[in-house]
Amino acid sequence: MKLIYNIFIWIYPIVARLISGQNEKAKLWVEGRKDIFEKLDAAFKGNTSRVIWIHCSSLGEFEQGRPVMEALKEKDSSAKILLTFFSPSGYENRKNYADADWIFYLPMDSTINAARFFRIVKPSLILFVKYEFWYYYLQQAKLQNIKTVLISGVFRDSQPFFKWYGDFNRETLQFFSWLFVQNKTSVELLQRVNIKNNVAISGDTRFDRVMTIALQFQPLDLIEKFIGNSEQIVVAGSTWLEDDEVLHHYTLTHPEIKFIIAPHDIQKSRIEECKKLYPKAITYSQLNDGIESFASNVLLIDNIGMLSKLYFYATISFIGGGFGDDGVHNVLEAAVYSKPVVFGEEFSKFIEAVELVDLEGGFSVKNILELEIILNKLLSDNLFYKKSCKIAGDYVKNNAGATKIILEYLNH
Repeated sequence: MKLIYNIFIWIYPIVARLISGQNEKAKLWVEGRKDIFEKLDAAFKGNTSRVIWIHCSSLGEFEQGRPVMEALKEKDSSAKILLTFFSPSGYENRKNYADADWIFYLPMDSTINAARFFRIVKPSLILFVKYEFWYYYLQQAKLQNIKTVLISGVFRDSQPFFKWYGDFNRETLQFFSWLFVQNKTSVELLQRVNIKNNVAISGDTRFDRVMTIALQFQPLDLIEKFIGNSEQIVVAGSTWLEDDEVLHHYTLTHPEIKFIIAPHDIQKSRIEECKKLYPKAITYSQLNDGIESFASNVLLIDNIGMLSKLYFYATISFIGGGFGDDGVHNVLEAAVYSKPVVFGEEFSKFIEAVELVDLEGGFSVKNILELEIILNKLLSDNLFYKKSCKIAGDYVKNNAGATKIILEYLNH
């Protein structure tokens, strides 16, 4: 497996460069790492402050790491935060995040790169979020005896750590000083591979994050203008084409309901795709330009950064991603407002979605007919609806607190 890993870290940048002319994400990945060590050298030159390094793969992991990051900054304002990303979707969306002192792409993993990175940065504490397991960086941290912690980790039996061929992967886990995981299953799996004394259940820090977002809610004037006097609003967040193909029929047959659709991708081609499915839709940009929305019951959000606030206005939230291979997006952003969540059938990898379905605060559908049935039931059966609302809200509140658990360990 180590040979395969070394081939992967060698060939990945080559492939990224080859396709960067046709693929925007690959282009950003390559350009973001150009002269990366020179940029790091310039940024850290003369630094004498304690450095806390927090690494996230992408935007979702950033949201998980954010509560811990901000709590550490609040406790020790003299410490400086280095935030790194592997993916452009994380870096490009959070490269101006105010609570980090430095934000960079992570140089590709290798013995040479890891050693050079540590010589420049000199971190005193390292936090990796959820799924990040870069062998040579973790090995270097272990060699230098730097406390390295995994936060919001989640493990499944299908992962190579727990297979007969997974010696290399298990060695990677041994480099961590401590592993904070989301559930009991993860603990049991780690114990099975002899990781017993440095693992604990903290829960998922995303619960803390969505609670903070909800508490900081500020009204959105244009959204309230679009909603008007409507009493039933469906907010569909992070949708892909497959989600919109399931949802669009309901928007056509229920003109009395207001729908707010926030596609996961807001490139022009994707917005045009949505306009074909929602022919009478108005975009948020048009609304912002002063165009009246009286003729439409569908609002397309063609910007980023609003979604977590949009869920506040939902009677029911529809979460995208559940009809694609990668699975449903963040259901907690919506559930925190004590409203039921509905999504497609690909959700088994997401503990919070599974548990919400089991509790009946969330509902999975396979097709247009099943979506219509559950939406009609929630909108017509008030007792059933209120019960689902309470379950969804209580689920988030009852699972908050992971940040506090992690900080108690880090402050020892």
